[in-house]
Amino acid sequence: MALTGKVSSEHVIKAPVEKWFNFFSNTLHHIPKVAERVHEANLHQGDDWHTIDSVKNWTFIIEGKHVTLKEKIVASDESNKTITWNFHDGDLGKQYKVFLLTMKLEEKHDGSGNIVKWTIDYEKVNDNVDPPYAYLDFLNQCTKDFDAHLLKA
Repeated sequence: MALTGKVSSEHVIKAPVEKWFNFFSNTLHHIPKVAERVHEANLHQGDDWHTIDSVKNWTFIIEGKHVTLKEKIVASDESNKTITWNFHDGDLGKQYKVFLLTMKLEEKHDGSGNIVKWTIDYEKVNDNVDPPYAYLDFLNQCTKDFDAHLLKA
């Protein structure tokens, strides 16, 4: 069984891609107020939540269990509406050596909604660890919360 891999999901969203990108680029600290599966977040290292390499601590509920991890933004591209985060340490670090999450937003011009694509590139610590489907499911559930919030904002 391979230790490295990639999983992804794609969702139609109703809120404009600009709102989505702005939310994740400038108000990341609001996520615990928006997504019920995110229980805690705080700035661990750095001066700003949205600076490349600032480190945040997060506590999520995944498959009914509290999961802790650290996160930092490693790339942000406003023109392509893409952000990549590196998740590490905590409970997640016990399962994955590498865990990169990329959000790609695409605008559809036919009025049928827009697209958010979540992609996780990962490397497991050993063959006994499952691919991060539970984390992808967590993102799929949170996508609904984010979209509903951004439609009201």
